[in-house]
Amino acid sequence: MAEAEPVPEAALNATESNGTEALNATAKFVATPEGTALAYGSLVFMALLPIFFGALRSVTCSKSKNSADAPETITSRDAARFPIIASCTLFGLYLFFKVFSQEYINLLLSVYFFALGVLALSHTMSPAVSRIFPVSLPNKQYQLLFTQGSGESKEEIVNYEFDTKNLVCLLISSVVGVWYLLKKHWIANNLFGLAFALNGVELLHLNNVSTGCILLGGLFVYDVFWVFGTNVMVTVAKSFEAPIKLVFPQDLLEKGLEASNFAMLGLGDIVIPGIFIALLLRFDVSLNKNSRTYFYTSFLAYIFGLGLTIFVMHTFKHAQPALLYLVPACVGFPVIVALLKGELTEMFRYEESSEEAEPNEESSESEKKKDQ
Repeated sequence: MAEAEPVPEAALNATESNGTEALNATAKFVATPEGTALAYGSLVFMALLPIFFGALRSVTCSKSKNSADAPETITSRDAARFPIIASCTLFGLYLFFKVFSQEYINLLLSVYFFALGVLALSHTMSPAVSRIFPVSLPNKQYQLLFTQGSGESKEEIVNYEFDTKNLVCLLISSVVGVWYLLKKHWIANNLFGLAFALNGVELLHLNNVSTGCILLGGLFVYDVFWVFGTNVMVTVAKSFEAPIKLVFPQDLLEKGLEASNFAMLGLGDIVIPGIFIALLLRFDVSLNKNSRTYFYTSFLAYIFGLGLTIFVMHTFKHAQPALLYLVPACVGFPVIVALLKGELTEMFRYEESSEEAEPNEESSESEKKKDQ
């Protein structure tokens, strides 16, 4: 998880004619209070968008019968392994940046994230485009089919169905993708970053609250170790030119859209708490009480935790592992509410996979009896 951190500008050195080195420019840009407040306020606002709308879309996604929109379920075993896999990946990237040219690595990553970003942004804007798509225009259906073999041995490799609305989304997303690929502009970066975060919150589902606690607890240790224990996290976050973080310039008021002194927040600090908040929303829905108590509690807890992260970082002028503050807030507040309402046992017994599997098991048993 990348941390929220202002990106400093390096000091500029110059060599005088007599051979002595002198400092030719200021070492750091000092952000104004207004610029700092605007940057961090914008980061908080952008972080809330994919969590709120991704959680709402996760409810619809869990009920969808379309296999293309089926969520990926995270089990307790997956949650326990994730911090180890994330640590290996992070350290591997750190070594890559130390050994190989940063320019070539980022070129490959740019092409890779261009493709992913176009697909993610297309999926994100699809519901909005469907609503505003003119009724007078024909919405033709298409199918992309790749098969292997022939006759009875023919096997489907890819079978993707789409329509005109999807093509419109893909076209708009491709324009943003080319803009990002050529200019690396921070607005294009944020559009892709928001799309990645929203898709993550929508499509990654924790199977129960215990799994969520395992995942958040493991990544809590992971984030603290790699930020406070080493310089690996900060080095990779600054070297990695890909839309895996949201950025906002602190010098926007002085330089406009060409500003370059950024505050940043990693997508992991949005998606990881976000999938837990989305789980609590689906738990609220399962209670059938027409209330969203746990969702709003965890959502407000996230705002509190992120605000605390920014406050501590700004006070001590040091990069902070956001999950150090977000995990206790997002887990602790809903648990306290559940204790006060006497629903703690019910919360930890909530199991998405088992509830979805029970009707299928009952129907299969009844079909067997009929056949007999």
